[in-house]
Amino acid sequence: MRVCFVSRRYFPAISGMSVYAANLLRELVGAGHEVTMISQYRGDEAGTRVYGGGAPPEVDGVRVIGLEALGEQAGGDFERDVATLRETVLREAPFDVIHAQYGYPTGLAAMEAARELGVPCVVSIQGGDGHWVGSCCATHERAMRAVLDHAGALLIGSGSFRDEVVGRFGTPASRFTIVPGAVDAERFRPPASRAAADDEGSSDSWTLGASHRVSPSVHDLEDTPIVLYHGRVDRRKGAFDLIEAGAGLEARIVMSGIGPDFDAARALAAERGVDAQFPGSVPYADVPSVYRGTVFASPTYAEGFSNTILEAMASGIPVVAGRAVGVVDCITDGHNGRLVEPGDRTALTQVLDELLNDPEQRTRLARQARVDVERCYAWPVVASQIMAAYDAPIHTDWADPSADPTEPCRFRKDPHLL
Repeated sequence: MRVCFVSRRYFPAISGMSVYAANLLRELVGAGHEVTMISQYRGDEAGTRVYGGGAPPEVDGVRVIGLEALGEQAGGDFERDVATLRETVLREAPFDVIHAQYGYPTGLAAMEAARELGVPCVVSIQGGDGHWVGSCCATHERAMRAVLDHAGALLIGSGSFRDEVVGRFGTPASRFTIVPGAVDAERFRPPASRAAADDEGSSDSWTLGASHRVSPSVHDLEDTPIVLYHGRVDRRKGAFDLIEAGAGLEARIVMSGIGPDFDAARALAAERGVDAQFPGSVPYADVPSVYRGTVFASPTYAEGFSNTILEAMASGIPVVAGRAVGVVDCITDGHNGRLVEPGDRTALTQVLDELLNDPEQRTRLARQARVDVERCYAWPVVASQIMAAYDAPIHTDWADPSADPTEPCRFRKDPHLL
């Protein structure tokens, strides 16, 4: 099958969706599909400072086409980028199916191209689509409704996120196929110390072979407990809440990643006197070595599905996360992690302190999380569900949503947040 994958962001952009796309491309090529990826990217200083940017690299077995998001960079003119994406898909055709990552702007562009080509269009609805797009202005609400009502198939990462989108837009729940997030369970594994314990027949054994041992990082060699945060440094992900909680912990906060609130988070840590490190962005090839903390914290306010939580679960680190959309589907409090109400900094401090001082609970939660990853969230399991959607029906009977680039919209001012 000739698959056109239309991506909102890909490496070198620092994004969970870059990780998701890279793993999906590998699975598609491995299944024998002929794959073309058309990916937007930020080439300006402002965009690259927040997410990282630049043209996407070559990908084994994939034809890669990078499109600088010139409209987004020029004051949030997303309509211009929709037109460029559509024209590029048509120029690079023929395809048998078009799969867009994000409902807008990529999903709308993919639908327009699919209609002209007479092929199915599959759209993966991501976190920003449901949480923010459409609540910003009537133009983007119309665009999202067009995608939600007329894409051949809608893939979404969790039931709770689907329910949020249904509540916001009124889309029938039956329109969505829940396909959870996924993690490369071969690359992300518990550290060497636990594999060694397995070899020695410890009661804390993990089902790991010696070939999957991971060399300990500097985190394992320090005496100070580590609370690890990895991902986009963004107040919507609870980054500020974690720093405030850190003021009440005898632990070091390691906040790995970049994002719109990177500088503000560092300033807050200095103001509060929190023992915190901000190593910045990490190449994806090196990310498995990052997951070597005592506890992983993701006090997020909302997700579509969290790649970093899955990576921590796979890596054998107990997770403390926000009881939020897109999280409650994979973390059950007390079973395979701990949950706190988003924004409740007192509860976050208490639960982190409890886990830091309870190694038995940490081991139990982390062990169960790894079992759940292998059963439900490993990439071969999830990729087969995605590819099954490529036989989606073809929809041609819809009108293009009217667009008004002059209408006030908060994402025109800060387009990188969309």
